Amino acid sequence: MDVKKGPDLHHHGDAEVAPGLVDLAVNVRHQPMPGWLAGPITTAMSELAAYPEETRATRATAAKHGRSPEEVLLTAGAAQAFVLIAQTLKPRKAVVVHPQFTEPEAALLNAGHEVHRVLLREEDGFRLDPALVPEDADLVVIGNPTNPTSVLHPAGDIAKLIRPGRTVVVDEAFADTTFDRESLAGDSAGGLIVLRSLTKTWGLAGLRIGYALAEPELITTLARARPLWAVSTPALAAAEACASPAAVAAEKEIATAMAQERDHLVAGLRGVPTVTVAGVPASAFVALRVPDAAEVRLELRRRGYAVRRGDTFPGLGADWLRVAVRDTATTDAFLATLNDVLKERQ
Repeated sequence: MDVKKGPDLHHHGDAEVAPGLVDLAVNVRHQPMPGWLAGPITTAMSELAAYPEETRATRATAAKHGRSPEEVLLTAGAAQAFVLIAQTLKPRKAVVVHPQFTEPEAALLNAGHEVHRVLLREEDGFRLDPALVPEDADLVVIGNPTNPTSVLHPAGDIAKLIRPGRTVVVDEAFADTTFDRESLAGDSAGGLIVLRSLTKTWGLAGLRIGYALAEPELITTLARARPLWAVSTPALAAAEACASPAAVAAEKEIATAMAQERDHLVAGLRGVPTVTVAGVPASAFVALRVPDAAEVRLELRRRGYAVRRGDTFPGLGADWLRVAVRDTATTDAFLATLNDVLKERQ
């Protein structure tokens, strides 16, 4: 479908949060920063008189994914990478697969591109059907696992989108929550750009650090539009630390615990009358359909819980909310409140 007037693409979960509310709206992990990460960041704060030097962080990131440094571009969060793609590529037909994170489409529109939407269907579990993407699309953007549905698409289905003359952008901001299953981060296919973020699992949203993985020619193209010294010295220290063996091991432990916490949340939600969980959740958040979601969200807010509205995601609508995975005690308290709210509305 063509994009005309529609959802507010610039609305994000942080807008839902306020002092005193339990934050279920933002998909950033809240646990304390481990010492192996906090130490390098703290040390980097004493080196701010020098301009950032990204060689070590680039090499470490490349090694983590089995790629060459020429295939890595560090960015101020994945959001900057979306802007670089929109500024440097000249697609004739740009397609964004929804529901998904809205910033890629916003960046394309802000750069003056016309955007076409492919809407995945709830009845299909919001799973990708490669045949839905128009043959003449020369830029395709998709998330995996997808925010907000938490659906993990098979890598083989995404690979079917890759072809000569087309750029495929895969937003893997939450791939570490799925043990990198179905990831294309190690795939150097021509025209493929994989974006990763370090802000979610490690609680670094305020530091802004992410990266793009692609063939050297594409990395060079994106780098030309990147501002000088775009990534700060503390963020580079974080990138290097997050590529270490300690980080990789910690990612797996966190993903294992999160899977258990997510299963607990999903089971609880499926036991709530009138609530429908989207697809098969695989990441750090869950999308749910509930009647009168806007009023339910406001009532939850009055009772101390911030959840993400779903109507700003193309392909969802007014009856959708997104809830972050938290510890089981927080989840149980939230589920009890949600049950109370829905019972009182009957």
